[in-house]
Amino acid sequence: MGGVNRTRTGTRAGSGTGAGANLVAVRSHNTALVLGLLRDAGAEGISRLELAERTGLTPQAVSKITARLREDGFAAEAGRRASTGGKPRTVLRLVPEAGHAVGVHLDRDELRVVLVDLDGAVVGERRAALDLGAGAEAVLAVVGDAVEGVVRETLGAFPGETGPAGEGAAGAVASLLGVGVALPGPLDHARGVLHRVTGFPEWDGFPLRDALGERLGVPVVVDKDTNAAALGLSVGGEGGEGGSFAYLHLGTGLGAGLVIGGRVHRGARTGAGEFGHQVIQLDGPPCECGNRGCVEALCLAAVGRGEAGEAARVLGVAAANLVGLLDIDAVLLGGRTVAGAPEVYVRGVGEVLDARARREGAEGGAAPVRVAPRGERVVAEGAAQLLLAPVFGRGDA
Repeated sequence: MGGVNRTRTGTRAGSGTGAGANLVAVRSHNTALVLGLLRDAGAEGISRLELAERTGLTPQAVSKITARLREDGFAAEAGRRASTGGKPRTVLRLVPEAGHAVGVHLDRDELRVVLVDLDGAVVGERRAALDLGAGAEAVLAVVGDAVEGVVRETLGAFPGETGPAGEGAAGAVASLLGVGVALPGPLDHARGVLHRVTGFPEWDGFPLRDALGERLGVPVVVDKDTNAAALGLSVGGEGGEGGSFAYLHLGTGLGAGLVIGGRVHRGARTGAGEFGHQVIQLDGPPCECGNRGCVEALCLAAVGRGEAGEAARVLGVAAANLVGLLDIDAVLLGGRTVAGAPEVYVRGVGEVLDARARREGAEGGAAPVRVAPRGERVVAEGAAQLLLAPVFGRGDA
């Protein structure tokens, strides 16, 4: 470990002390409004007067908030701007490197970990093979090592470490918010507890959030892979103008992340988005969930036969059901299977949606279909947003 003493100062998952404490402390509603506007302003920055006008806060309140943010290193001057009267206004900007979050995509056979700054830019990444069926201890060890490795490699140390590396990098890691983990569902997002992950029933009831938080000593948030991706796309404004879209993820399984009215829709029991297990063929092949004729089973069977066009058609039928039910604005496609033949899937799904829209005489035509941006990192980057979004006033997480 390069001489690093891995003794930790001991932060309990979900607590407001230790790693991420500074950023947890600024998560008041008003501060989040200001931080969100600073981030949106980019390198050009924004003046205190503009912050007051856009937030509805008094200039005095804005001055107090920005003074604290500057003192803690989250905001800095970005120059001066000419005023219509009086002295030029000081312009402030966000300091992206002042904070970081880790995003983990825990798939059935692969692990991807990214470290992002406050702007959401990826500054570190690791990938590793993974067997989700290897048992909790083995999986947690792989995830923990990868998370610690990418943070240490990029920032110089992991929170709580002592010794030469830890002392030299203490400031760099002090504002690590924590780790967002995204994996196949179903699961309980609120408690961070897994349910019967399709194909891996042994994970049913496992408290992943608490177990990983105890191992790493930093706050941990857990959500479904599709929800995390949908959140990241929504925060990045990549879901379209209307604020309602579906992200369909076809990889080792099939699921959906739903954004309705600009917010991730998780459902009353955090079980929304089990898109792959809608039955579209009553006498179809058995699915690992226990049903027959699920769209996931049909899609993956076609993929296994090398029939991407047929898989796209089946996916399109299920997508048309979803669009017809929710009347969403757009359908975004992602996952490693889609990445292998993106044009085929966009065309196949789009043709089914177009045909349905023509039959129904839908005003404005079918919902557009396109490949989700961010490629195969979309889930991991979205998982990091589980930590970042609340800091910037996004209640979706």
